[in-house]
Amino acid sequence: MSKIVVGGVEKFSAVDFPGHLSAVVFMQGCPWKCPFCHNAPIRDIGQETDFSWDKFFEFLKTRVGKLDAVTFSGGEPLVQDCLLDIIKEVRALGFAIGLHTGGYRPEHLAKVLPFVDWVGLDIKAPFVADKYKAIVGVDHLARVLKSLDLLLASKVDFECRTTCDPRFLSIEDLKQIAKALKERGVKKYFLQKYRPIESDKTTTDDDCEHLLQDKDLLEYLNRNFTGFEVRR
Repeated sequence: MSKIVVGGVEKFSAVDFPGHLSAVVFMQGCPWKCPFCHNAPIRDIGQETDFSWDKFFEFLKTRVGKLDAVTFSGGEPLVQDCLLDIIKEVRALGFAIGLHTGGYRPEHLAKVLPFVDWVGLDIKAPFVADKYKAIVGVDHLARVLKSLDLLLASKVDFECRTTCDPRFLSIEDLKQIAKALKERGVKKYFLQKYRPIESDKTTTDDDCEHLLQDKDLLEYLNRNFTGFEVRR
C-alpha cells in the first residue's frame, strides 16, 4: 500500500464534505504561507508523528456503511505524489472522496479529479497576481486559475470559498472575487469567518463580522450564486 505523510485525522465530521459524514485526513505539506492558516504546523513534510496509515486504513474498513466519505485536507493534499494511489485504495472500500485544495498543483489535480466526488477550492484573494502573492507568499495565481478551469470543465461537484481575514481582505476585495467567479461560471461560493490564529492578538470578533455583514455584498452573492452562505 502507498504511504502518505499525515499530520492528523478527524474520525468523524459533518462539515468537511457537504451533505456527507466523513473522516478527514490532514496531509502534511504546503508550499504557501497563508497568514490565517490554522494548520501551519503541518506545512513541512516529514515532521514526527505516531500516525500509521495502515492502522487508519483498517479503521476505515470498520466504518464502511457508517461513514459516507473520506476527505483529504491539509496542508495541501496535492503536494504528495502518492495521493492518487491512496484515493483509489479508499474509494475501493466504497467511500466517496472529498478534496480540499488551494489549487496549488493543477497537473496533479487533473490526475486525481476523475476519482474525486467533491472539491472545496480555497480562493485566497482577488485574481490579481500581486494580491494573491501577498497572501500565499509565492506567485502561483496562474496555477489557481488553471485548477479552477479544470473544475469548471469537469463534472465534479465543487465549491469555492474564501476565508475573510480583515487584516488582508476588504469588502471590495470580496466583491472582486465574487464577480470574477461569477464571470467564469462558478455556481457555489461561500464566505468563511476568520477565527484569529494564536499569534493574532489584535483582530476582534467585530472586525471579522464586519466583512460578513455588508448588505450590497450579501445581496450580490445571494443573487448570483445558486449555492451561497456565510459560514461561521
